[in-house]
Amino acid sequence: MSTDTVLPDTAQRVADLLKQLGHEQSIVMLPATGKTSAEAAAGLGCSVAEIAKSIVFRRLSDDAAVMVVASGANRVDESKVAAIVGPLGKADAKFVKERIGYAIGGVCPIGHLEKTVMLIDQDLMQYQDVWAAAGHPHAVFKLTPAQLTSMTGAPVVDVALRS
Repeated sequence: MSTDTVLPDTAQRVADLLKQLGHEQSIVMLPATGKTSAEAAAGLGCSVAEIAKSIVFRRLSDDAAVMVVASGANRVDESKVAAIVGPLGKADAKFVKERIGYAIGGVCPIGHLEKTVMLIDQDLMQYQDVWAAAGHPHAVFKLTPAQLTSMTGAPVVDVALRS
């Protein structure tokens, strides 16, 4: 892991935003991809559950981007999300890039191009620290669950698929 390399443009944009927000943690560039929660956790030496993955949907009523920041160990229950924000559809890679501003695999919970409807998985609240994507498939940053809610302004809700 490296914190002293030149960052890709999208990761630098996140680093600049974090600095503006007074966030002390540096962006970490993983040697291997962090596109999945398991890959990121392996590269960081943390549990998959401590990865704050960003899942994007398209709200059908107004075509708004809906982002769920979920624990990497959880599958998101779309019916729970829809009950909160309205009926959902799939968000393809083009939609995510155009609305959020990041490519799938590096979608950051902050710094979106357009106003995004946001929800945070309550299961993330049990961890001291979590790791989120920083705008690039190899870039991540560490923050507390309280910092995540403060930075996003998103409500903390139950979004996990329970068997």
